Amino acid sequence: MIIAYAKSDIGKSRDTNQDYFYISKSLDDVQLYILADGMGGYKGGEIASRMATTCVKNYIENNYNQISKDRDSLIQLIGSSMEYANMVIYEKSKEDNELAGMGTTLEICLIYNNKVYIGHVGDSRIYRVRKEFIRKLTQDHSYVQKLVKDGKITKEEARYHPKKNMLMKAIGCSAFVEPDVAVKGFLKDDVLVMTSDGLTNMVEQEKIYSTVKGNIEKAPERLIKMANENGGIDNITVIVIKNI
Repeated sequence: MIIAYAKSDIGKSRDTNQDYFYISKSLDDVQLYILADGMGGYKGGEIASRMATTCVKNYIENNYNQISKDRDSLIQLIGSSMEYANMVIYEKSKEDNELAGMGTTLEICLIYNNKVYIGHVGDSRIYRVRKEFIRKLTQDHSYVQKLVKDGKITKEEARYHPKKNMLMKAIGCSAFVEPDVAVKGFLKDDVLVMTSDGLTNMVEQEKIYSTVKGNIEKAPERLIKMANENGGIDNITVIVIKNI
């Protein structure tokens, strides 16, 4: 059985909340969780994140029963849903000058048969807490992450780098996107944490771990409170999913 709790908050510095999320209802056939953090002008980010979430949800739900539920088919389904969302948002941004350049990060967790099928574009993140460990399951598509990977700066320097919000990849910003799609185990008592960078820029990984290990239902609210106490410079969205 899967339980999930989610919360989104505008933070302390923004005029609008450009994050958007979807969590499966407990009786849904498809255990699906989506998080998007939009960007691009006053209206653009809000529209992009909502469109991406809705496109992915509809695409997966419309095609889920038509595929065999093997690993390759589910990987293909996740990837195709993200490519579809990218196309829709990109076309929309070309139609309306006010929406030019809009885009969004996009995180997907589809849970099936003790596995989580993950789709990822951008710098929102997915973590897995298992026993005494927390592990980041996604790699940020950011300029700063590339500098870390290339050995040009340290992880510590990356935390405070002036260009830390510059994305190398996002949904809707170009005609084509290549999402990261992965499959990970999701066993009994494992917890997934999906979050926008409004949390991870404000709260350290170990604090995320200790909060999630406590009261799972209160975890999103407590993490958002921490992020706001530490500055709350962005919208904050947290989804916590536990396999019980």
